[in-house]
Amino acid sequence: MAKWKKQEKDLIFALDIGTRSIVGIVGKPAEGKFELLAVESAEHKNRVMMDGQIDDIDAVAKLAKEVTGKLEAKLGVHLSRVCVAAAGRALRTERGSFSLDLEEKQAITENLVRQLEAGAITAAEEQLQQQEQEERQFFLVGYSVAQYRLDQYPLAMLLHHNGKKAEVDVVATFLPGEVVESLYSAMNGAGLQVSSMTLEPIAAMNAAIPGDIRLLNLALVDIGAGTTDIAVCRQGSVTGYTMATVAGDEITEAIMRYFLVDFQMAEQMKRSLGEKEEIPYTNILGLDETTQAKEVEESVAEAMDQLAQEIASHVTEANGGKAPSAVFLAGGGSKLQGLCSKVAQHLQMDEKRVAIAGANFSKNVVSKEIEVATPEFATPLGIAISAGLGLLNDSYVILLNGKPAKLFRSGVLSLQEILMMNGYLYSDMIGKSGKSLSVTLDGKRTVFHGEPALPAILRVNGEDASIHTVVHAGDKIDFIPAKSGSPASKTLRQLLGEDFSGDVLVNNQEVPWDTFLSQGDVILTMPKGSRPKAPVKKTAPPAPTELPAVKEEPVNQAPQEQVLFRPLHLYLNDEAMDLPGKLDGSPYYLMDLLEYSQIDFQNLDRPVELLVNGKEAEFQQVLQENDSVIIRCK
Repeated sequence: MAKWKKQEKDLIFALDIGTRSIVGIVGKPAEGKFELLAVESAEHKNRVMMDGQIDDIDAVAKLAKEVTGKLEAKLGVHLSRVCVAAAGRALRTERGSFSLDLEEKQAITENLVRQLEAGAITAAEEQLQQQEQEERQFFLVGYSVAQYRLDQYPLAMLLHHNGKKAEVDVVATFLPGEVVESLYSAMNGAGLQVSSMTLEPIAAMNAAIPGDIRLLNLALVDIGAGTTDIAVCRQGSVTGYTMATVAGDEITEAIMRYFLVDFQMAEQMKRSLGEKEEIPYTNILGLDETTQAKEVEESVAEAMDQLAQEIASHVTEANGGKAPSAVFLAGGGSKLQGLCSKVAQHLQMDEKRVAIAGANFSKNVVSKEIEVATPEFATPLGIAISAGLGLLNDSYVILLNGKPAKLFRSGVLSLQEILMMNGYLYSDMIGKSGKSLSVTLDGKRTVFHGEPALPAILRVNGEDASIHTVVHAGDKIDFIPAKSGSPASKTLRQLLGEDFSGDVLVNNQEVPWDTFLSQGDVILTMPKGSRPKAPVKKTAPPAPTELPAVKEEPVNQAPQEQVLFRPLHLYLNDEAMDLPGKLDGSPYYLMDLLEYSQIDFQNLDRPVELLVNGKEAEFQQVLQENDSVIIRCK
C-alpha cells in the first residue's frame, strides 16, 4: 500500500461532534469557495452525548477516529489537524464595565481601548464567578461592545477622541472550562490536534447565511438530535445566539411511545416521513407491522408543536423580543414535514419567510460529486467554510507554555486576546497593586498604598513581548502570570510610632495598640487624659436631631485662639453619620465623604454614582444638615 501523504496546509478537516452522530468533512479553498472533497459519518452506538455535550470521552474519541480513518482511506492522506465546534448548551453571557481615569486630558489610543475592553471582560467573568458555588474556569468565546463613554458622554468609538475619563460596557460570552476540555480530550484521544474552535450556531450560520445577506435581520435554527442551536444576525454581524434542549429526539421518542418501538426503529420511521406512503416497522414484541405515513405524522403532532413553540420562543429572545425578517431551519430535524409552517405560526410570520436551509450553501461550497444543498450539512460545512475561507484559519496553531492554545477564532490576534481565550484574566497579565488603606488622622486623610504587583513574564518566540503584541501562526508563547501586590496594612502602633505617649481613639473607641486599621477608620489623638468626640459612623440611623454647636480648644493651640466647630449630621448610603466641625470652621463637601464610602478608589473597576438627596452631585457640592448622600459603584 502506498504511503499516505501528510495533510497539506490548505487541506481543511472538520468534525461535527453531534448528539446522534459524528460527521467529517474534508476540502480546500478553490477560487474563493470551499471545494468539498469527501464526507463521512458514523452514528454513536450508545448515548455518549448529553444535549450536545460530551459525556463519554473515550467513546467519542473512538468514533471520531473511525470517521477520520474512513476519510484518510478515501483520500490517501494522513489527517492530523482538525477544526471543531462547541455546542451552545453551556454558553454563559454576562455584562461587564470598566473605566480609566487619565492623569490629564489626552487622545484615546488603541492601547487604551484594548485596556478598557480587557478590564470589562474581566469584570464580566468576575460576575460569573460570583454566581458559582465554587470557582470554575471560563474560556472567552467572544464579546461585543455595548457602549463607550468619554467624560460621561456616550460615543460609538473612542479612538482618537480627547478626554480624561474613558468607560466601556461589554457583553462577553464564555464557555465553562469543562466543555472545552472534554472536546479537546476527545480529539487528543482520536490522535488529532485541534487547530481551531468555534461555536456550532456560528458555524451553521457561516454556511447557511452568507455575509452578503447578513445586513438583514435573519435567524438560523440548527435542529440536531439533542439540541437546537440558534443564531441571529443583523446589520452584517451575529448579534445573538442561544440553544434549546428540545430537538429531534423528542420527535423520535413520541414515535417510540405511540408505536411501541425501540429508538433505532423510531429513527427509521421518522426519516421515512415525506419519502413513503406506507412505513413498515417492527415493534419491541417482534411483530412486523405497517402503518400509513399520515398516522406517523399524527403521532408526532404534539411533540412537533412543542418543538416549534420552543424554537419561536428562543428566536424571539435572541432577537431582542421580536421576530426576525426570515428564519432558516437546518439540521436533520428541519426536514420534518410541516415544521416550517408551525414555526411561522408561533412567530406570527408569513409561512414563506420560514424555509429549510441549503439554498445558499452553493455560494460558498462547490463539489463535483457530492450534493451539498442538504440541511444536515449546515454545521460540518460551516466549520469547514469558516476555516477554508479565512473566517478561521486551520493552520493557525499557537503554542502556549508548550501546548496548543485554544482558539475560538483567528485572523489578527493579540497576545492579550489569546491569553483571555485560554482562561487567564486581565489581572494575570498586568497584576493588581495591593489595595490602599485610607484613614483619617486628626482630621487629615492619610493614604497608605499597597505593594506593587510583580509583573507577568510575557515572551513570544523567546523575545520579551507586551500584551498587545500580535501573534502569528506557529508562534510560541511563554507566560508566567503576574502576582498581585499585598494590600496596605497598618497597626495603630505603626501609625503613631513607638514614641507616642498621648491618648487615642479609633472611631470614638479605645482599642489595643496592636489593632490593625480598617479602610475609613477615623483616628483622633490628644494629650493624656482628654477625650473629645471623634467622627463616628453609626450602624443604624437614629431619629434626626439638631446638634448644638460647641466650642472646643484645638490641640497645640493657646486658649485665646479657640475656633468655632460646626458639627454635621447626615446620612451616607442610608446610614446615619455625625461629623465634628472642622478646625477652620469650613463646610463639609461631598468629596470629604469619599474616605467613608468603603470604595477602593485606587482599584476601581466600574463607574461611581454620586447623589445628594436623590440628585446627581459634584465633588465640590456643599453638604447641609440631614442631607442624604449616596456614594457607591454602579
